[in-house]
Amino acid sequence: MDYSDFIGQVQHRLQLGKQGQAVRAIRATLTTLAERLQEGEAKDLAGPLPMEVDWYLLQADSGQRFHFDEFVSRVAERESIDEGDALFHAKGVLSLVAEVVPEGELEQIRGQLPEEYDPLFELVGNEDAFD
Repeated sequence: MDYSDFIGQVQHRLQLGKQGQAVRAIRATLTTLAERLQEGEAKDLAGPLPMEVDWYLLQADSGQRFHFDEFVSRVAERESIDEGDALFHAKGVLSLVAEVVPEGELEQIRGQLPEEYDPLFELVGNEDAFD
């Protein structure tokens, strides 16, 4: 999947009016996720993604430890939106990431995160939830 397709898919799933909003959702979600993951995992996750998107994973300060509420708060702050919308955006972005990266890689990501992060992956594999 190329960059334009990736942005378009996120824009459609999140029902956003402008591509810039989709880019902000992607940047906020992937940067925050990469901050929470170990450095090697963020790099592995970035591999199959479009180069313009994987940069968000590769440039983050990986290895931080923070709770799920802090994850949502960081996404919201980066997007300048409320936390309810931030959680929806993060779920939408990650559902597309799950389609692009190998399943085993996503399972490694989930394995690094405590159970409190499970809501992020509720829509993974359920793209119809966005239609």
